[in-house]
Amino acid sequence: MLIPTEPIGSIPRPGELLDIQRKYHHGNASKIELADAYDMAIKDTFKRFEATGSLVISDGEQRKSSFATYPLEGLTNTADDGIDIQFEDGHSRHLPRLTAGPFRYQNYAVKYLQSAFNYARVPVKQAVISASLLSLLYPEQELSDYSKEQFLKDLVNEVACDIRFCLEAGAHCVQVDFTEGRLAIKLDPSKALLRHFIELNNRVLEQFSPEQRKKIGIHTCPGGDHDSTHSADVDYAELLPDLFQLKAGNFYVQLASEKDPRRVLSIIQKHLKPDQRVFVGVINVIDNEVETPEVVCDRVLMAAEYIPLAQLGTTDDCGFSPFEDDTSTGRDIAFAKIQARVKGTQMASERLQDRIISY
Repeated sequence: MLIPTEPIGSIPRPGELLDIQRKYHHGNASKIELADAYDMAIKDTFKRFEATGSLVISDGEQRKSSFATYPLEGLTNTADDGIDIQFEDGHSRHLPRLTAGPFRYQNYAVKYLQSAFNYARVPVKQAVISASLLSLLYPEQELSDYSKEQFLKDLVNEVACDIRFCLEAGAHCVQVDFTEGRLAIKLDPSKALLRHFIELNNRVLEQFSPEQRKKIGIHTCPGGDHDSTHSADVDYAELLPDLFQLKAGNFYVQLASEKDPRRVLSIIQKHLKPDQRVFVGVINVIDNEVETPEVVCDRVLMAAEYIPLAQLGTTDDCGFSPFEDDTSTGRDIAFAKIQARVKGTQMASERLQDRIISY
């Protein structure tokens, strides 16, 4: 395919898995039953992914409680009263608060990747959480036995390990979820917080060689949970110039749900560096209407007016179910949308290839 296409990550969990999870949390199912349910969900996810014609897939984050908090499961030095993230429909998600040092991951994403290799027959990408989001765990009042400077040093090391372990295990690529980019501007219009986030994430990326960075990407969106966003009202023009300062090879940019995609594409065109590829979102994951391949094709052709073909890819705007309890999009709808993305990207690739040949 002339234009590569990849998923973002999460897929709605099967009802059977959600039922077992509920029973397990209430003491009515065993660890073995839960493990079996996870295995069945992952097998089905790969089977359905491959049926869409996808050449790069993920495990759908079936084992993750959320895209953001998987490293924290089992930590004993946190409290539940951390930062709340408000969504436009009124619901919120919150992060825990660090109560003492040191900060260490309890789970690395490589364990999900290694499990995925048991079932996948095509390349697998792995999503990890950003250092910038996890930096919000540290409380406003400095911990007496653990400075913020030491926390950030430990955090950068842990996130770098999370990425490195996946690359060394054979991930097709590693995607760093940076969904808090536009949110940072909403929280701090001076953009000091955003630039702190960029600097922190670059401290992670600088630990990798230029060749390794070609396999590392950054995902940005205004959030997507229960078909609602947390920062879609923030102008993309405020984020994108800083976003492309990140020292990554790939960028996964939500676009299908934007009101004026051409304006966004013109900003990307201006700031995209020659050694960077941008995967534009061609599937709106917070709208349950399934796009046709023709609609996707048109979105790809529009993007190709602004982005060189050698630097263009396609993706979904966001994961379909970044938190395990998000059932706002059905599993069947998610895979129908993915199939439309694959087919529509293929159609656009063929049309663009014909144009190249005719020239």
